[in-house]
Amino acid sequence: MPALSTEGQAALDAYATALRTTTDASAVTVRNYLSDLRQFIAWAEGEWAAGQEEVVAFTPARLTTPLLTRYRSYLQHTRQLRLASVNRALVSLKRYSAWLVSEGLMTRDPAAPVKLIPETPQAPRHLEDHEEEALLAAVAAHGSPRDQALITLMLHTGLRAREVCALRRCDVTLGKRSGILRVYGKRNKYREVPLNATARAALAPLLEKPGEAEAPLFPSEKTGAALTARGLGYLVARYAVQARVADLSPHDLRHRFGYLMAARTPLHRLAQIMGHDSLDTTMLYIKGTARDLQNEVEKIAWK
Repeated sequence: MPALSTEGQAALDAYATALRTTTDASAVTVRNYLSDLRQFIAWAEGEWAAGQEEVVAFTPARLTTPLLTRYRSYLQHTRQLRLASVNRALVSLKRYSAWLVSEGLMTRDPAAPVKLIPETPQAPRHLEDHEEEALLAAVAAHGSPRDQALITLMLHTGLRAREVCALRRCDVTLGKRSGILRVYGKRNKYREVPLNATARAALAPLLEKPGEAEAPLFPSEKTGAALTARGLGYLVARYAVQARVADLSPHDLRHRFGYLMAARTPLHRLAQIMGHDSLDTTMLYIKGTARDLQNEVEKIAWK
């Protein structure tokens, strides 16, 4: 709780009153906004006081774009905060600046030109070969035919959890040498996902059983309704424990498919199969893991 000048504290108090009386923000959110603003005001007054005999107090009129960009640099390079922490502080200050404009305390928004710091996307988890083998062994030993087909299908199609759960029997077409899934993904976007021989062999026994065309492909064993995404998460986690694979989620099975396909498939085709709107998302699957990069630099080591 850094000390502020009288004017700086008054500016903070005015914003606190507005947040508590004119917004529906939670108490925690309000506290975070005010903490971020207090830290900024204290830093600004400290910067202005350097080499000055008199205190230069903060007022809304002294908020400028260069001041905000200097503060961003201070948080990032001097304090070396995580990018998420820097961006949270900037978002808080952007909200404050927008409020000043809405109240007529400023004629233009000095925070509008200030950019958040882009965070480099991290490569998704890379499921190892031995982990996949252990998972499949656990499902084969303890799982029902439904579960075996479900896990196999996810590993060989890269479907999202909700896409798998939404599949109906009529969404599957199997042939001797080909097959497709009719999938409705994010924002109800339709795509057709091809089925390889392994996926077709896993699904065939399920479709041989009698059932209505509109019935769920993977029904809940308790209710008969479509398996939910949460239920699928519990199912994958249970087999992961039996396989001794830590922290496994349905999305990790999608990532496994993405990594394997990216090594041998043009990215524009992989994006189409996985339902990516942007190749930037698909590019994550060719980004080297820490171990990949270590192996590369070891190639030039003086042994």
